[in-house]
Amino acid sequence: MARGRRDGAKILLYSHDTFGLGHLRRSMTIAHSLVERHKRLSALIVTGSPIIGAFDFRSRVDFVRVPGVIKLRNGNYTALNLHIDINETIGLRRAIIERTAEVFDPDLVIVDKEPSGLHGEFAGALDLLKTRGARIVLGLRDVLDEPKVLRKEWRRKRAMQTIEATYDEIWVYGHRALYEPLTGLKVSESVREKIVYTGYLPRALAKTAANHHWPSITEQDFLLVMTGGGGDGAELVDWILQTYEARRDLPWPALIVLGPFMPLEQREAFHERAEKLRDVEVMVFHNQVEHLVQRARAVVCMGGYNTFCEVLTYDKPALIVPRTHPRQEQLIRASRAEALGLARMLLGTDSVGNYVADIDAMAEALGALADQPPPSARMLPDLMAGLESVNAQVTPWINGRYGDSVRGSDGPFCGSGSNPDTAGDGLQRLSAAG
Repeated sequence: MARGRRDGAKILLYSHDTFGLGHLRRSMTIAHSLVERHKRLSALIVTGSPIIGAFDFRSRVDFVRVPGVIKLRNGNYTALNLHIDINETIGLRRAIIERTAEVFDPDLVIVDKEPSGLHGEFAGALDLLKTRGARIVLGLRDVLDEPKVLRKEWRRKRAMQTIEATYDEIWVYGHRALYEPLTGLKVSESVREKIVYTGYLPRALAKTAANHHWPSITEQDFLLVMTGGGGDGAELVDWILQTYEARRDLPWPALIVLGPFMPLEQREAFHERAEKLRDVEVMVFHNQVEHLVQRARAVVCMGGYNTFCEVLTYDKPALIVPRTHPRQEQLIRASRAEALGLARMLLGTDSVGNYVADIDAMAEALGALADQPPPSARMLPDLMAGLESVNAQVTPWINGRYGDSVRGSDGPFCGSGSNPDTAGDGLQRLSAAG
């Protein structure tokens, strides 16, 4: 299909989203920033997230949801809702993705983490869009996994060959001083030349309606406890609740956000326990969790990428309790953040990943948060330059194709929000990294 005359640029963002919120929220953050800078740019997110409809979207950002899949404990995948074979599910997802790519016909494609998509589902779309002249970018979070696991996974998926043949750039949404995500891999010079360390992605604070209801606990100083998507957050919540059940000398009351993917039985059990405590409030999900981070005195979290970005953006003292199995991603991020003085870490598992809840250790760590310096005390140059850098990469290329006609900003968020304020108040807002 020949490319017709255009009035503006188009960007397609792919995030496979089997479980959790990480890939989706990175894609949303980037899409919103790009359309804010370019008044006739449209962004379309292709995702498997079952809760994407719960979020507000800026004008000119939309999504296509493919059938969901979920990863089982044995490492295999299965359909999330449909009673069909996983191969049929992937085939259906692939067909939707390829047709979307053909009709939307983007100028720029940003693929989150998986070079060929889940089970290779994005490979056909990549081939099509490459022949049409689209610029193809792979976006990687700061830490993927420990080197020996990553080597095995990328060898099996032939990921490096795909990057060599198809991708124009690799954007690492992090800082080299914290970690290099391809550590331990054999990386050719041609691939190294494609890598751009953007810095972390700051999170904009969308305005809310004047009558928006906030949890009552946020009217005072409080501790925010977050588990990300919540699918693997039960141990952290249990540990926090045990500590509040046993101790009365903790610095602040706690608001615990369980996460939308936490199993129902666990959510109900935690609600029952919290109802017996005067200083603990529990909620399942908030679609503008950045507001809660901004309001909190300090944060306890698991160490996922998006939560780490929120901690840095809103400059909050943080205690990270990382997941250590089956992936080491959060452990690597948390240990490096602690080494750089950006946060503190507390392990809740033994050497083989068994849950160990030391109430005294948690109580001591929560007490120490009151005197812990915020991340800005040890801020690195360009640490939070991610969105500036992404826009710096995109703007010359888009303007080269469309001139100045796509510059500027317009349009509010759809739904209850409106244009975001500048994020990262009090932090260094530095010029884009190369």
